[in-house]
Formats: sequence, C-alpha cells, structure tokens
Amino acid sequence: MSKHYVPGTDEEPASEGEEDLRPSKSQKKRESTALQDMGAELVALSRDQLKKFDLPDNLMGAIRDCQRFTSHGAVARQMQYIGKLMRGIEPEPIRAVLDEINGISNAANARQHALERLRERLLADEAVVGEIARDHPGTDITQLRQLRRNALKERENNKPPRAFREIFRVLRELTEAAKEE
Repeated sequence: MSKHYVPGTDEEPASEGEEDLRPSKSQKKRESTALQDMGAELVALSRDQLKKFDLPDNLMGAIRDCQRFTSHGAVARQMQYIGKLMRGIEPEPIRAVLDEINGISNAANARQHALERLRERLLADEAVVGEIARDHPGTDITQLRQLRRNALKERENNKPPRAFREIFRVLRELTEAAKEE
C-alpha cells in the first residue's frame, strides 16, 4: 500500500483508501465565483428590492458603494470585496429571494397563477369585486369596476389588453400590500 504525501502539512500521509474530505482548489474557485455572481445580481437590484434581503450592514454598505461607482476598476475591486463578504454568510436564503424577484421560484409562480385566476373570476363575475374589497380594505372599488368594464370592452372589440393588464397590476399591488402588513 503506497502512501500519498500532502505537502505543507504535518499530517500523516493519506492511505490509498482514504478520501481527501477538503474541497479541491477548483471547487473553491467555482464556489467563490458563484458568490461573486450572486453579489453582482444584488448590485443590479434597486433599493426597494434590496430591502427584501436580510443582509449584514457591511455587505449592504458594500453593495450600495458598488452601485455608486462608475470606474470599471473600482467596480471590479468592489465586486471582489462583496464576494469575500458573502463567503461569511449563508447563500441559500439570498438565492431564494433572488429567485422570487426574478420570478423563477415555485412560490412566485403560484402567486402569479393565483392572481391570474382572480383576474379571470373578476372578469367573469362582478360580485368578485366585493370579495376583493372584503379581503383588501382600502381597495378603490370604482377603479376596479371601471377597469373590469374597460377590459371586457377591449376583449369584445379585439383591442390591446391595457385594462386587462392594469387589473393584474392592481391585484398584485393589493396582495403585496397585504403581505407586508
């Protein structure tokens, strides 16, 4: 049985059957690059979107600084720093919120489909306006009824679905406001 010597360590050389449990240099590089890429995604977000994240103050400050920089070199150095800071935090919660913002999470897709079903129910029956008003106090009922009428006219006259889209936007804002409360 031959032994493998690991340079730079005082440890016994590993025997042939034992695996090295440490990640390889290539694996470390891939993980570091992935964290830097995630940092770049965070830098590209708006201030309102960044509020959805529970990030340490030093990382949030580094992201805001990077958003201010215009020099390519400064941005590159700051991205390296952001990647370094991100190595000290758990990336999964950040990835989940980024996926939700980008609309690729299952939860985001489910909410999207629920809003589309609610919009279709609203167009099919005006009584749904009362349901929406009951579930979301402060809803502008007259605006919702007007949008419903306009959407039905657009559909009838084969016009672009402006009011149809506006209904979706209004419903999304109502559900997001309710979720924040």
